[in-house]
Amino acid sequence: MKNISLESIKKLVPRVKKLKILLVASEVAPFAKAGGLGAVTHSLSLALRELGQDARIMMPYYGTIDRKKYKVTDEVKKLKVPTDQIGEDPFLICAVKKYTGKESVPAYFLENMEYYEQRANVYGYADDHIRWILFCRGVLEFLKQSSWKPDVILSSDWQTGLISNYLKTRYNEDPVLSKISTVFAIHNLQYQGMCDFKFISETERDSGKEAIPDFFNPRLAKLNWLLRGVLNSEMITTVSPTYAKEILTPEFGEGLHKIFEEKRGVVRGILNGINQQKNSPELSSLIPFYYTIKNISGKKDNKRHLQERFGLSEDPSAFLICMVTRFTEQKGFDLIGSIGEAVFRNLPIQMIVVGDGESRYKELINSLSEYFPEKIKYSFQFDPDIPHLILSGSDALLMPSKFEPCGITQMQAMRYGCIPIVRKTGGLASTVIDFNEKDSSGFVFDDYEPMALYTAIVRANTIFQIKPQWNQLVKRAMGKDFSWENSAKEYLDIFYEALKKITD
Repeated sequence: MKNISLESIKKLVPRVKKLKILLVASEVAPFAKAGGLGAVTHSLSLALRELGQDARIMMPYYGTIDRKKYKVTDEVKKLKVPTDQIGEDPFLICAVKKYTGKESVPAYFLENMEYYEQRANVYGYADDHIRWILFCRGVLEFLKQSSWKPDVILSSDWQTGLISNYLKTRYNEDPVLSKISTVFAIHNLQYQGMCDFKFISETERDSGKEAIPDFFNPRLAKLNWLLRGVLNSEMITTVSPTYAKEILTPEFGEGLHKIFEEKRGVVRGILNGINQQKNSPELSSLIPFYYTIKNISGKKDNKRHLQERFGLSEDPSAFLICMVTRFTEQKGFDLIGSIGEAVFRNLPIQMIVVGDGESRYKELINSLSEYFPEKIKYSFQFDPDIPHLILSGSDALLMPSKFEPCGITQMQAMRYGCIPIVRKTGGLASTVIDFNEKDSSGFVFDDYEPMALYTAIVRANTIFQIKPQWNQLVKRAMGKDFSWENSAKEYLDIFYEALKKITD
């Protein structure tokens, strides 16, 4: 299906001048952030407001949210959320709080003591399916009572996948809610619900068409929530154009590629953006020495500072590579395990690795560090501020991902003149242009195999030794525009398209 321009859709729906948009997510910065979803939702909502739209957010009211810093008011004191369970009291009682401070767009919080406020974490509980169905249905019950009604709901990832499902079933005759368009955003297709659907038998597999069970029915934990979000939303987005194409294939479709092929006419890939001011070598308060695209000399000072901090020799000629990442199979650690010894034995390379995750990959990095103590250092104590320091001082960023729906770190790295070495997949393919001396911004390899990664590192190190070429590459990378404004305009285009579908 050919993309419809924003202006043409406005002509089709002339009465819509300013959209009311509700972004619903399990986490939203600055209130609660466990991963990239929280930052993306926050940044997109701000960008939509800057475009003149009435964008608001809604999330659970976790106990970890700072009550003193983010002062809220009562929006709905008693919200009865139907559980569909037959019994004495078929409701869970919630409340809705509202925040209107300068830290965020207007924000609504679904409050429930048992399922949100008494939990220490956003994710990871055996009853998460109850927590998220309460959130999905609570959002809709709140909107039934609210004086503010959105034109479009943007829900993200499997935790909110039942919102559009409910709208198409339980609320399909509601005079107000039935008029709301839905857009479903997929940030990582690997996660589709409470279980791993690769190991679900055919008899238990969710078609996405059976009725949603009551909150306490064990069947709820076997539903494919992401599939239901896909099947019932007017439009579907992924976090990069390349990933939108990849999910149509068996390799990346995680068992749903045939569904996406059928719905490809409503699937769009929109690249996530970054806050360019917060990720700026000219403005960031988190780096010791400032520098600009016209004068990058301060980067050498940051490199020296970084080497000293991590106990590496202060050698400006060493090719300093970093990894700022989760320690998972997705991030390419198996490739690093295969070539690590050869890289550090044969090349003048230093490496700093920061992150947290699976113990087997921590053991890999620790083992390499013990074998090459003068070349590789690490920290498994992740500090949200330290990426700025590391990216401003490192020469290159390593992201050899097995798959990468979008990726933010490579964009942040380029802002700091830290050159990405990446595999050609997902958002990495959409953002990094392989070295060619003209418009390139990094080094890209195709195949997920050790020698391809080794060759990419050798290529990068070779160009690093040719300082005029390397400095030009650094400046080209720093000049890339990954602002949220462009992405927000594309989302707005899709919102109008979704609205047109539901008004037909």
